[in-house]
Amino acid sequence: MQTGISRKRRAYILLMRALMGLSAAVTAALVLFLVVYVMAKGLPELSWTLLSTKPSYLTGSIGILPDILNTVYIILSTLVFVLPLGAGAAVYLTEYARNKKLVAVIEYAAETLSGIPSIIYGLVGMLFFCSFLDMQTSLLAGALTLVVMNLPTVLRTTQESLKTVPQSYREGAFGLGAGKWRVIRTVVLPGCVDGIVTGCILSVGRILGESAALLFTAGFAHAVHGFFEGLEHSGATLTVALYFYAKEQGQFGVAFAIAAILMALTLVIQLAAMLAGRWFKRRREQ
Repeated sequence: MQTGISRKRRAYILLMRALMGLSAAVTAALVLFLVVYVMAKGLPELSWTLLSTKPSYLTGSIGILPDILNTVYIILSTLVFVLPLGAGAAVYLTEYARNKKLVAVIEYAAETLSGIPSIIYGLVGMLFFCSFLDMQTSLLAGALTLVVMNLPTVLRTTQESLKTVPQSYREGAFGLGAGKWRVIRTVVLPGCVDGIVTGCILSVGRILGESAALLFTAGFAHAVHGFFEGLEHSGATLTVALYFYAKEQGQFGVAFAIAAILMALTLVIQLAAMLAGRWFKRRREQ
């Protein structure tokens, strides 16, 4: 009987390994298929004219330079707000807050915010930033909406990274006579900078791929502006432009070209996050 049970156990283990291997293979195949399909459809449509010009309704030419610039403006303006807020909130919750119930409530609120559909952020952003604060449809309104969306990501990644700094480091700094803020600034933050960088990179990836919230707040315009002037005007990012060309104009070649750019940027961001994590880990071990 013991032999029969052993055989069943081995068969069960082999079956589970086969199922897990099949699941991993299907996941990898889906990712590979998506990347190859989008690149194969989009790369032939890319050209210097498409990347370096703006649309002309007189000649009928199409260019995505305004959309590229608007995407850069959105990313920069969102990071300017979300990084100090997210990192500051994480430092307060981890290092200063003594009321555990308050910390639990804030963490629960952050988890809830991260699970809300982006279309709801767009609706609230339109009503609050565009209408109530009278920003109109603009890149700044879209950036502030994305700040609210990405705040939980930066907060949680920074907070988890702060918790990985050994308590002995803090106690040693306190023993040398350093104050609370000096300990945080010179000991704790340098020890968790990898988490802050990872949260920043993940936020860039989410900003890059966001469209639903920006449809309500940033608009569809394809005009070229400077950074500060552009924040006051409506503008389409690459994801919004993809929707516009595919759904409204039926320009699927241009849509696939934009999709190829977004796919390449996503792969670069993921690679940067992985390399940054490894680099900071080696530096901390040294």
